[in-house]
Amino acid sequence: MRHGNESLQALLTPVVEGLGYEFVGLELIPQPRASLLRIYIDHERGITLDDCERVSHQVEGVLDVEDPIRGHYLLEVSSPGLDRLLFTREQCLRFLGEQVRVELGSPHQGRRRWQGRLVDVDENGLLRLEAEDEAVSLPFEEIDRIRLIPQWD
Repeated sequence: MRHGNESLQALLTPVVEGLGYEFVGLELIPQPRASLLRIYIDHERGITLDDCERVSHQVEGVLDVEDPIRGHYLLEVSSPGLDRLLFTREQCLRFLGEQVRVELGSPHQGRRRWQGRLVDVDENGLLRLEAEDEAVSLPFEEIDRIRLIPQWD
């Protein structure tokens, strides 16, 4: 998956996990005045506002010392939510059978956006979907984002 934030993730993962939370992933979104650094955390009991504040405080301290982001930025710590982003192969494997929306960096079979049931992410780096009654294999390294589509019973 294409993120380019591996060094930032390597810096922040131990901080989040040291506080007892799962580091789900991060997004660094450039914006004109100040970039947005969004960190997603999770815990088996769920995430509260107090959890987000606790992680935010610790992460701010590390970012102030290490200064890995150029320019101004806003920090946001969040739960992954029902329509969570999937950042890793392991996260995708955890949600096999679920409906997902996939955005690619470049078109595959003429499309950059795919939607369907997540079937597999194999050892060769292919994400397999059942999309609109057809099986599709997408190169994992070409994926910009994968988002769960909540299913309401």
